Amino acid sequence: MSDERQPIFNAPWPAVLLAAVILGGYAAQGFAGPEVISRFAFSPAALDAGRVETLFTALFLSGSWTHAIVNAAMALAFGTPVARAFGLRGEGVAALALFYLCCGALSSLGFALVHPGQEVLLVGASGAVSGLMAAGARIIGGQGRMGPILSPPVIGMSLAWIVVNLVVAVLGFAPGMGSAPVAWEAHLFGYAAGLVLAGPFAWLAARHITD
Repeated sequence: MSDERQPIFNAPWPAVLLAAVILGGYAAQGFAGPEVISRFAFSPAALDAGRVETLFTALFLSGSWTHAIVNAAMALAFGTPVARAFGLRGEGVAALALFYLCCGALSSLGFALVHPGQEVLLVGASGAVSGLMAAGARIIGGQGRMGPILSPPVIGMSLAWIVVNLVVAVLGFAPGMGSAPVAWEAHLFGYAAGLVLAGPFAWLAARHITD
């Protein structure tokens, strides 16, 4: 029997950092007070007013501890294969950060296209995390490398995510997340962005998992 022991927790540090940022952002939000929502949350109306920065600042806010914890757990789970695929140094980490921000911003832009001019406030990393989910599915389909968009794992994950969000749309809220409305449209736009952008960002990172 080998004496070599594998660590129980071996997620790559960029994925751990993403989860920590989500949790730390909500902790800081609590100290900052409720006015931080009105200043930094995204809304289609804010975008129309030229507050483009809210496409990104809203990603670091959350609606509750449950919201933050769920997003952090998903960022850790799906960010792990993406971080390993992109690489854990230099260009790889930068590519992961930009990919995450782009998916989050595009998810909010998609919501604004569906609900132009509305003043409803969006907070949370769900759109960006949905992009990580899509990229993770492509990596699973590629057996550790960036696989095709139409691989069986991607198709299966995509159908499941669509069904989950359609259920949320019908219910008007996510089970276990309280009665607050969920921007399911942003989830789907973020996922679609992740599917499309995962390949180009992996190429920019110029790093892939080796067998």
